Amino acid sequence: MSRLYIVSTPIGNLNDITYRAVQVLGAVHRVLAEDTRRTSILLRHYSIATPLVSAHAHNEEGRAQQIVEWLNAGEDLAIVSDAGTPLVSDPGARIVRRVLQAGHEVVPVPGASATLAALVASGLEAEPFTFFGFVERSGKERTARLAKIAALEHTAILYEAPTRLVRLLQDLVKLCGAERQVVVARELTKLHESYFRGTLADAVRYYENGRVRGEIVVAVGGRAEESATEEQAGEVRAFAADLLRSGARPSSVAREVARHFSLPRNQAYEIALSLTGDGEGEASS
Repeated sequence: MSRLYIVSTPIGNLNDITYRAVQVLGAVHRVLAEDTRRTSILLRHYSIATPLVSAHAHNEEGRAQQIVEWLNAGEDLAIVSDAGTPLVSDPGARIVRRVLQAGHEVVPVPGASATLAALVASGLEAEPFTFFGFVERSGKERTARLAKIAALEHTAILYEAPTRLVRLLQDLVKLCGAERQVVVARELTKLHESYFRGTLADAVRYYENGRVRGEIVVAVGGRAEESATEEQAGEVRAFAADLLRSGARPSSVAREVARHFSLPRNQAYEIALSLTGDGEGEASS
């Protein structure tokens, strides 16, 4: 059975490629590239002579049938984007679906990802997070998307063009509030890699008076989780006490309390521990 390899490529620094990726790109019959000119630089750097074929957003639908025919003929293929992991804010999804429908194998070759690089370097909570890619430029769809981001209690990751960064930050201030934490990662893995970490208001002031260049990833911190109200507190403690009396351990009680009342896990755990210490719920350990 022929294979289509989804190969992650460097997001800037050409050394950020795996041995396996180099091996696969050199072994397949063709490499499907978002931009053959950009990918040719990478292939030349690693002395790879595999033929390049364009597969981008404008020809993806038509190219998919040709790709299936190549696979049917016994060829192995690789698909790459300009940088990072294909299909993540890049074309390729329709090709992958057609290949799978045709009964061929799709194999990921993991590697660089601007999303994960920005997330782990942001200093914001990494679990869970939601990836939004590029936000719509205007209209109700943009407002709805930004409102969804504002409502999150965990980190959101966005891509944005440098010319639109300030407007994005200004819109986020309106919906998230000036004090929401944000990290702007620029030119990841490249010579001029930089990070801004602070509030949305500070980010607007920082970027609005200077020209922004390069590839941009924005990490928006989640809104503060709400604590239990006084009215709810008695119900929460009674629920937790019942679980403790049934023999549940504090960690299990905390998990159930957090899920049932939509409370932060650390707050639920503090409640469980307080009950084990004041005699309201004696759990065996």
